[in-house]
Amino acid sequence: MDNVFVSNHPLVKHKLSRLRDVETSPKKFRELIREISGLLAYEATADLAVNPVDVQTPLAVARGCELTEKIGLVPILRSGLGMVEGVWELMPTAEVWHIGLYRDEKTLKPVEYYNKLPIAPSVGVCLILDPMLATGGSAAATISILKKWGVKRIKFMGIIGAPEGIQAVHAEHPDVPLYIAAVDDHLNEVGYIVPGLGDAGDRQFGTA
Repeated sequence: MDNVFVSNHPLVKHKLSRLRDVETSPKKFRELIREISGLLAYEATADLAVNPVDVQTPLAVARGCELTEKIGLVPILRSGLGMVEGVWELMPTAEVWHIGLYRDEKTLKPVEYYNKLPIAPSVGVCLILDPMLATGGSAAATISILKKWGVKRIKFMGIIGAPEGIQAVHAEHPDVPLYIAAVDDHLNEVGYIVPGLGDAGDRQFGTA
């Protein structure tokens, strides 16, 4: 699949297996979401632009680098919230902007209910965070919102994707790379990823 980057890191595979387990508690589930998100962020940010800088060590001057691009994190409410901390640990200066979308249970289409983006973008790169790329509707809608806002570079970061969701996003936004931990088999009749891990929001917040 073009522009889809599936992690092959052993730690991601190990933690994802524990995340899927029906016996995993909400507390542990949140910890795993955070840890996997940090590992995926490491891969998703490998091409960020840097400038050379000189750094004074205790012994001499060393040539180093510093990031030149401002990063924005855009968790899709509510399940995307759990991914923020894992990325923030790597990039504590990243800005966080929330977009609220819910999936209509009859049409399976996204409905926007929250958006507090300022008039003009203050970041150069946005990472959209959502654990589950199921139908792809919410991800595609969020990408459209960010493009209309004026963001130049957008990446999607999720944990599990369905082939149907990946295809739907790339049908609308083939330029946006997708970074995910695994691609599962299919969607069931109510739009859940199989085998998946259930409802990521309910499992994080203990509301199942």
